[in-house]
Amino acid sequence: MQLPNLTLGRAIYATIIVGLLGVVYVIGSALVTTQRGPFDALAVGEMADFRTIYEPPAQPLKPLRMANGETTTLASKRGKITLVNFWATWCAPCIIEMPYLNTLQARYGSDAFEVVTISMDRTQADAERFLEENQLNQLPLYFDPSMSIAFDVTRRGLPTTVLYDRNGEELGRLEGEANWASDEAFALIEAAIERY
Repeated sequence: MQLPNLTLGRAIYATIIVGLLGVVYVIGSALVTTQRGPFDALAVGEMADFRTIYEPPAQPLKPLRMANGETTTLASKRGKITLVNFWATWCAPCIIEMPYLNTLQARYGSDAFEVVTISMDRTQADAERFLEENQLNQLPLYFDPSMSIAFDVTRRGLPTTVLYDRNGEELGRLEGEANWASDEAFALIEAAIERY
């Protein structure tokens, strides 16, 4: 195979162009990776996996069933910071973090903040029984009868926990199990309540 015949000037010109493109790529990559969300500085320790998602999905507005049989949507929570956790009784990491979420709700639950746990179980009775047997009495039961709300939000499965501001805009998320009763989690929630 014969290589094209490049003059020295063309070779230098091509090298300069390739070099400039490389510099632009490195600078662009640095700008993207250093682009930070409002809570990235608080993503440490137990909250190290908390991430800001750029262009996150809209907050789902499909109906949720409550323990009393009535329905609601996440839009009814607007006006307060909400930490929405998607879980199921068949999900081992979910089971581990539920007591932590219970503690978080006991500590901060108010007109300014609420933990919303949405069960993806096959039946509402499974979720009710689990909450009752484990004395998770701070967590109101929300059940997704369509089992589709999590698919609108999550990318990796259960558990996924999403922090929304008072307008229903996503502030960030944590995919996987976390200790929501840790000092790092408390700092994250306090910052959200104060700032948003």
